Amino acid sequence: MKLRLLILSMFVLVISSSIYSQEKEFGLGIIIGEPTGLSAKYWTSSINAFDFGLGYSFSPKNSRLHLHADYLFHSNLGNTSEKVLLYYGPGARIKTREDDDSVLGIRGVVGISWIPRDTPIDLFLEVVPVMTLIPATSFDINAGLGARYYF
Repeated sequence: MKLRLLILSMFVLVISSSIYSQEKEFGLGIIIGEPTGLSAKYWTSSINAFDFGLGYSFSPKNSRLHLHADYLFHSNLGNTSEKVLLYYGPGARIKTREDDDSVLGIRGVVGISWIPRDTPIDLFLEVVPVMTLIPATSFDINAGLGARYYF
């Protein structure tokens, strides 16, 4: 009887921990800034993740649909009970508008993410230098503040 209870307890613990980790791999939320829209993050390991964005650039001269994808590296900033992470990495951006050429560029993301203890959310602030390559070379800086809920 005790052996069955021990095996059942271990099984429940393993299943619940794998469910918990699966729920924490993918987050979906919003980002406000340049661009403003949806933000998604998929963790591939404890220090790496893919970051995706779909938004709209409200710049008066250059309003466009904005898509980006980044590969991020994370470093823990301190030994507190709260999880505060510095993240950085390379990415790509495409901006498009129906009556104009698409714009393609590369990004370099730098940001800070706060994951409050025992919650399925993160809050983040990022600054993103962007080098446009197509149709012409130019330099721009994007920035955003956002939050994501992890499923």
